[in-house]
Amino acid sequence: MAKMRSCRITLGLLLFLLLFFHQTTTIECKERLIRRLSSQPQDFKIGLKRVILSIVLGILTGLIGALLFALLIKSVLQYINQTPFLKGPVIFSPKISSKTLQSALANEKQLLGSSSNGKYYKTVLDNGLTVAVKVLEPFDSGSPETLSKSVKRRIQQELEVLASLRHRHLRSLRAYVRESDRFSLVYDYMPVGSLEDAMNGVRENHLQLRWDVRLRIAVGVIKGLQYLHFTCDPQILHYNLKPTNVMLDAEYEPRLADCGLAKLMPNIDRATSGYCAPECFQNCRYTDKSDIYSFGMILGVLLTGRYPTDPFFREAASGGSLGQWLQHLQQAGEAREALDKSIIGEEVEEDEMLMAARIAVVCLSDLPAERPSSDELVTMLTQLHSF
Repeated sequence: MAKMRSCRITLGLLLFLLLFFHQTTTIECKERLIRRLSSQPQDFKIGLKRVILSIVLGILTGLIGALLFALLIKSVLQYINQTPFLKGPVIFSPKISSKTLQSALANEKQLLGSSSNGKYYKTVLDNGLTVAVKVLEPFDSGSPETLSKSVKRRIQQELEVLASLRHRHLRSLRAYVRESDRFSLVYDYMPVGSLEDAMNGVRENHLQLRWDVRLRIAVGVIKGLQYLHFTCDPQILHYNLKPTNVMLDAEYEPRLADCGLAKLMPNIDRATSGYCAPECFQNCRYTDKSDIYSFGMILGVLLTGRYPTDPFFREAASGGSLGQWLQHLQQAGEAREALDKSIIGEEVEEDEMLMAARIAVVCLSDLPAERPSSDELVTMLTQLHSF
C-alpha cells in the first residue's frame, strides 16, 4: 500500500510538473506572439522612412550632379566662345597688310599730338597709304593691371566692336596692334585734322569757317551720335565727345573718333575738358543724354568761337560757363551778342544761328531729362538748312 501511495504521489508530482511547464511554455509563446505582433508596425514605419530617405537623397544627388554638369558645360562653352587673345596686328582693311603695318610702326613716325591716354602719329605704309596711329597707353608702367589678360581682352573686345561700325560720320578703325602694355590703333589719316585744329585756325585768323560749313559739321556730329545711340545694338555711348575727337576730312565732313574708348581708360581726366555733363561728377552716371550735353558744348563753340575753358568764363559776368552765358543772353534777348562776329552775315543765316543757339541752350540743360535725344536733334538741325 505504501508503495502504491508512493507511486501515486510520484505520478501526481510528475503530472503537476508537466502541467506547470506546459502552462509556462504556453504563456511564453503567447508573450512572444504578442511582442512580434506589436513590433510589426514599428518595423514597417522604420522601413518606410528608410525608403523615403533613400528617394530624397537620390533626387538631391541627381540635382546636384545635373547642376555641376550644367556648370561644366557652360564653362566649356564660355571658353570656346570667348574672344581669342590675339597677338600681333589685327587687320580690318584690305588696303593694309600685317607685314607693311609692322614695318611702318617699327620705323620713325611723325608726332601729330598727344592726349591723356596716348599719342598720335602719322606714318606711311610701304604701299604708299598714309595712316594715323594712336598709341593707346591705358595703364601706367608697373600697374597690376598691366599684366591682366582680362583687361587686355576687354579692350580687344571693345576695339573689335568699334571696327565693325560703319557710318559716314564715324572714323573707322582699320587695324590695331597689341603689345605687352599698350595698343596701337590705326585709322585713316585726315590731313585737315580735328575740329579743334580748325577752330584754332579761325581764332588765329589762318582759316575761315562760314556758317554753312559749321552747321554742316554740327549736323554730321549729331548724325554720328544718332547712329551710335539708335542704330547700334546694344547702344554705344561716346563718353568723351569734344573737338579733338571730331576729325574733319578734306571737305570738312566730320567723323567722330575714339567712340567708347574713354570708359576703358582709367587715367582720362574729363573734368578739365569742359565738355563733360554735370551728372558725371555728381553721381558718376553717364547716359546718351551726357553725350548730348557734350554736343551742346561743341555747338556752342561753333556758334561763339569760344572754348568752354576760355578765361572769359572765369569772370562773373559770363555766368561761369559757356552754357550759363548763352542762357543768360538768350533770356535777356541778346543772343546775337554771343555769336562769332566773323560769321555774321546775311539775315537768313543770322536767324539760323539764333535758332541753333536756342538748341545749344536746351542741350546744355543741367537736367538730362530736359535735353533732346540725338534723333530729335537731327530733325531740329536739318530743318535749319537743307542738307
